[in-house]
Amino acid sequence: MAASPHTLSSRLLAGWVGGCVWYLERRTIQESPHKFLHLFRNVNKQWITFQHFSFLKRMYVTQLNRSHNQQVKPKPEPVASPFLEKTSSGQAKAEMYEMRPLSPPSLSLSRKPNEKELIELEPASVIEDSIDVLKETKEEKRWKEMKLQVYDLPGILARLSKIKLTALVVSTTAAGFALAPDPFDWSCFLLTSVGTGLASCAANSVNQFFEVPFDSNMNRTKNRPLVRGQISPLLAVSFATCCAVPGVAILTWGVNPLTGALGLFNIFLYTCCYTPLKRISIVNTWVGAVVGAIPPVMGWTAATGSLDAGAFLLGGILYSWQFPHFNALSWGLREDYSRGGYCMMSVTHPGLCRRVALRHCLALIVLSAAAPVLDVTTWTFPFVALPINAYISYLGFRFYVDADRRSSRKLFFCSLWHLPLLLLLMLTCKRRRGDGDAAPPPS
Repeated sequence: MAASPHTLSSRLLAGWVGGCVWYLERRTIQESPHKFLHLFRNVNKQWITFQHFSFLKRMYVTQLNRSHNQQVKPKPEPVASPFLEKTSSGQAKAEMYEMRPLSPPSLSLSRKPNEKELIELEPASVIEDSIDVLKETKEEKRWKEMKLQVYDLPGILARLSKIKLTALVVSTTAAGFALAPDPFDWSCFLLTSVGTGLASCAANSVNQFFEVPFDSNMNRTKNRPLVRGQISPLLAVSFATCCAVPGVAILTWGVNPLTGALGLFNIFLYTCCYTPLKRISIVNTWVGAVVGAIPPVMGWTAATGSLDAGAFLLGGILYSWQFPHFNALSWGLREDYSRGGYCMMSVTHPGLCRRVALRHCLALIVLSAAAPVLDVTTWTFPFVALPINAYISYLGFRFYVDADRRSSRKLFFCSLWHLPLLLLLMLTCKRRRGDGDAAPPPS
């Protein structure tokens, strides 16, 4: 049966209207981000909250009866929103925008009831709370002056003076004092330990004062007190002065002038030579080794009042021990030292770093054999010290051959127990005054 002209024209009209509606719907969806960008740029001091969902395909805002609603239609795959490309996922939950009030017909689109989900936006009170939260967050991110509490001061000063390194310095000084052939004097020993500890605290504090801009770039040193601003530079310099002056005075007038001069020279060498050389030349490692070799010499001079062969032997042992210790440590911190701008062997001359560490591991065997020759220990010492010296030499060789973090860590941790054990063996094998002297002739 043929269709009537009226029916045919009705169908054509319905098809044309449907096509227009489909075209307008598709174009509205495609251009909606641009319309939103245009709307979000309009400002008239009226706030609304736009809640972002990354899994939504269509997002638009309508204003009906003074209530802000959001009509959404879910999409199976997430699509990144063009409005929040530069915001993090934590900030994308709720953002604040300003826009002019819109008339209902301007943005409202018709949808079937079973194809849309209506989400009520936050009321005005919640919006004000969110603004306060944003202000508090901005306040927290601002730089604030750190207040120094009295009960925190001892811990801060301990970190400023590198208390662990100072303890190592005092222990090597005590070993030099104990290995001296003269009788043990407790009062002189205590004065030497206190004076050396104060001098070490002063030198370490001045070192941190000079290296604040460089320490801030290193993970290893970025939490130091001066870097974090826990104390002022003036307080750090004042603390160093209060340690250096009485420390050198105790060593000079409480012990002897030679020990005081060595302590003052070591402070100068560490702060004015070693510290600036760290950013200039790899020679800083050898200068730092001299700084570490002086404390046992100070202990020897405090007990004897003179620079004997035993004092140079102890200084030589500490001098050689520092190269496998520090070179192995710096090998694992090459990125840190490079970032901080320090000129270290492990960064600029990695092959030399490993060779020097191996050489001084072998030098420890030679120096241990020289101890009985110089009448510092008995002949038992070279043999009892040979196993630990051979082991650290083996680890130095593995570090030289493998050149990796694993071998450097093994060498470093071995050096931590090698030195105290070696000094303890020297103390047990110490040659006391009169042990090797000939018996006096009969009268």
